[in-house]
Amino acid sequence: MITVSICNWNYIGIVNELKRALKTYTESKGRGNPANLAQEAFAVLLEKIGIVRGMFAGFDYSAYETQAHQLLVPAANHILNLDGFSNRKARKKEFLDAVLAITKAFALCGTLDEAHEYKKEIAFFSAIKAVITKYTTVDKKRTAEDRSSSLKQILDNAVIAEGVADIFALAGLNKPNIGLLSDEFLEDIRHMPARNLAVELLEKLLRDAIKAKTRNNVVQEKKYGDRLLETLRKYNNRAIETAQVVEELIQMAKEFQESMKRHEDLGLNEDELAFYDALANNESAVRELGDDTLKKIAHELVEKLRASTTVDWKVRDSVRAKLRNMVRILLRRYKYPPDKMEGAVDLVLKQAEALSETWTVAF
Repeated sequence: MITVSICNWNYIGIVNELKRALKTYTESKGRGNPANLAQEAFAVLLEKIGIVRGMFAGFDYSAYETQAHQLLVPAANHILNLDGFSNRKARKKEFLDAVLAITKAFALCGTLDEAHEYKKEIAFFSAIKAVITKYTTVDKKRTAEDRSSSLKQILDNAVIAEGVADIFALAGLNKPNIGLLSDEFLEDIRHMPARNLAVELLEKLLRDAIKAKTRNNVVQEKKYGDRLLETLRKYNNRAIETAQVVEELIQMAKEFQESMKRHEDLGLNEDELAFYDALANNESAVRELGDDTLKKIAHELVEKLRASTTVDWKVRDSVRAKLRNMVRILLRRYKYPPDKMEGAVDLVLKQAEALSETWTVAF
């Protein structure tokens, strides 16, 4: 078992200072002491490696030089485990920040003989980080920073020089089509031994699916986005167990897949379905008007709004006022519940705004 004490320095800040010192040294055309800079970076490297080793307490990764690929999934699952940590996202962020700091420090001291012995272990940490950042939800700023980091330099001639294998293959899964989360794939996820990683994979796949499939349907985007956030909130706060959140996410994925087929059942195209959902968001309207009337209104809304929207309508108050009045008149004609009228008008216009870019491109 690999263990080391943990230090609470602000490593990201220290490494940034070291990078600025290196920039100053370079701009001064060599005047200064690069040896001291490398030694300071090496000290940061050792301390930060200690942080990461500490996060692996209870997990034996000592065979990383010969069994790296076999260890990647259980190692990532260990990092994503909540045991001994108050918050899943905070634990993941601490690990990602630590490895990022390691890569930056190594970029400054990698030429030192004493740094060479850590090269393969750093490569293993970087591979775990790549698994987590590529296949789970991560901060976009961090991803962009990673692309400009010295990861390639670290991995060259190291234990995982050929790159990180596909996480789905490592976990024994067939990589899914994001647009089609099949029952077979979801069943495979259900039986993954790495339960924490299963949650992360499902979260990532659901976020991608919701973004791809509901970007033009504001009601469904909010419905499933909020539902996903609430499930993950309970998981992060330990209100539900890992096995339970896996089941909830699988059920959500199945219901989401079914919801994406509703336009076929209702006999609507996807634009009409989006307005139907905006109108049906009011339960009293569904009760009083029924599906057939709501479908007629949705069809007419698409025709009228598509013909009336222009490229700049969102920034022209006069055009927006005209469209608002047109929607209001249409809803009155169909006897839409008056107590919910203004809310429905607002939602319809918001929906029109989401679709207007595709409409103007089509024209």
